[in-house]
Amino acid sequence: MDYPIYEGHLEIRQSGGTRVLTGRFNYGSRATIRDRGRVRKESFSSRAFRFAIEQEPERRIDILVGHDFGKPIASRQSGTLKIEDGADAVTFEARLPDDPPSWVIDAERAIAAGLMTGLSPGFTVPSKTVRPDAEELVPEEGSTEGVMIRQINHAVLREFSVVTSAAYQDAMVALRSDDPRPLLRRRIWL
Repeated sequence: MDYPIYEGHLEIRQSGGTRVLTGRFNYGSRATIRDRGRVRKESFSSRAFRFAIEQEPERRIDILVGHDFGKPIASRQSGTLKIEDGADAVTFEARLPDDPPSWVIDAERAIAAGLMTGLSPGFTVPSKTVRPDAEELVPEEGSTEGVMIRQINHAVLREFSVVTSAAYQDAMVALRSDDPRPLLRRRIWL
């Protein structure tokens, strides 16, 4: 399965002893995916994830490393993830564990080194019998090759993953410390 990577924003910060990963997934952005030699594009309408985030607050949503459910960073079920759906973006704040497993340490180091710079959603689209308007194909404006964009209007969010590659120039990862000691700041604009 291909997981498209969308523009987003990730940041790790520390205040006292708590480290927090924040992220932002912008609605209306486009991802380009190559599928068997053909170009496929995908975009999410405003508030496409509202069902899982707002209407089913008990639904499990995770932050993962590389779409691997064996490498969780935070989850709503454990109380370590706060997630909000707005008109222009989904934002989240994930509290990192005090005694993190090795993959969380590796992910923090990879983010700080600029190696993991993307944010990718894991989701399902309801069937047409459940939600007939869940997705549609719209022609890309100005395309001479007849490229169609899969416009996702309603999707069930399962997870967001920190991944190694990003499809957009304005994705940003930042690592900073709010400690009173000298500030370590590293920003990477993609």
